[in-house]
Amino acid sequence: MTIYDIAREAGVAASTVSRVINNKPGIKAETRRKVQNLLKKYNYTPNAAARGLVMQSSRLVGILIVDIRVTHHTNSAFLIEKELTKRGYCCIIMGTGAEDEQKARYIEILEQRRVEGVILMGSMFMTEKVKESIKRHLPEVPVVIVNGYLDLPNVSGVIVDEDSGMEQCVDLLWSKNKRKIAFVLDSSSPSNYKKRQGYCDGMRKHGAPEDALWLYESEESSLQGGYDTTMRIIREHPDVEGIIYSIDLIAVGGVHAAQDMGYQVPEQLGLIGVNNSIYGEICKPKLTTLDNKLHELSESAAGILWEGLEGTVKSKKMMLFSKIIEREST
Repeated sequence: MTIYDIAREAGVAASTVSRVINNKPGIKAETRRKVQNLLKKYNYTPNAAARGLVMQSSRLVGILIVDIRVTHHTNSAFLIEKELTKRGYCCIIMGTGAEDEQKARYIEILEQRRVEGVILMGSMFMTEKVKESIKRHLPEVPVVIVNGYLDLPNVSGVIVDEDSGMEQCVDLLWSKNKRKIAFVLDSSSPSNYKKRQGYCDGMRKHGAPEDALWLYESEESSLQGGYDTTMRIIREHPDVEGIIYSIDLIAVGGVHAAQDMGYQVPEQLGLIGVNNSIYGEICKPKLTTLDNKLHELSESAAGILWEGLEGTVKSKKMMLFSKIIEREST
């Protein structure tokens, strides 16, 4: 059933049916009711693509994620998509991979899809190639980076102060007389480097010498990666008193390793993760974590993009403040 079929049965022009569908004025009440009844009778749904061509509006928003297996990013994308759908937009979510060339290529794909707005999930999009691709392909489209920022007139960022949050994690362990503290990174990204810097700043603030900054990198961003790295720390520093991990998932692997090695958590070894994810809730003992405000981050990103979609596109930078959720592992 098309708009022309509805018009033929109603005895009106197709343009009249279109005006009724779009709730335009200038239609007699009797005619409007007649057309609406036929639309309801035939369960007519307007063709969104065709309407987009007529209105010169796609109502599409692109959401790019480096790795769609990362639950923290997909959970954030879910919350953003939910907010934008309420406002009448349709979101397409794509995984770009970690290579800069691929990220830049997906920006071009979004241009081809005629998106009206873009969300980039995570600080791994803070690269020069992504910046140049946005300048070339989407210079007039509002773009928001979740936990990141690029200096462009149409790009906004919502950032969490994870570096100062990590300093607070160090403070927490020191307050419990735990001085020998290691830090484990799960992957290379601007956000994780900020976490590492926060750990280093916190340790130096308490007077720790440079050789007491025990920095490690997990080979995998997984339970097994956290387990293996923690075993390595314990072998190299059996007197370790605390470990801070860049995400909860590898921290849970660390809890398992500590228990297998006979360490009492938190009496002998205090452990802290980041993200305030479900992994920390289901861990035994429950994991102390740095809450980097997933819900607030996502809602703020959706709100800023909405402003750009409905008004003037401009750059904005917003800072949110993380908070330690102390549980049983410290």
